[in-house]
Amino acid sequence: MLMTAFGGFLSLLYLAMLVLAVVALAMAALYRDDAYRAADKQNKGFWLIILGIAVAVNLLVPMLFLQLAGLVATIVFFVDVRPALKQVSGGGWGRRRRGSSSDGPYGPYNGGR
Repeated sequence: MLMTAFGGFLSLLYLAMLVLAVVALAMAALYRDDAYRAADKQNKGFWLIILGIAVAVNLLVPMLFLQLAGLVATIVFFVDVRPALKQVSGGGWGRRRRGSSSDGPYGPYNGGR
């Protein structure tokens, strides 16, 4: 019974790693190629290949070591690359910012006047 529960936990863990890799691959595909260059990260093709391999390994190869390597690449994308891309591209793929660069969260900043 304990082995059955552990097997169920591992299958949920594998599914979570697969979903995370697929989401990272989709996000990497949505950003423009020039955003990667402006953020001084590897190019878009590099991240699409790395994250695509991570998805393929999670789907096809039942080796935990290779799946963990894909998980590390996915985490690096989410923690390092994605925030830099969001900063360069103005907060995301579909969001438009209104106002000037001196606007704060409650309106324009007037320098304390």
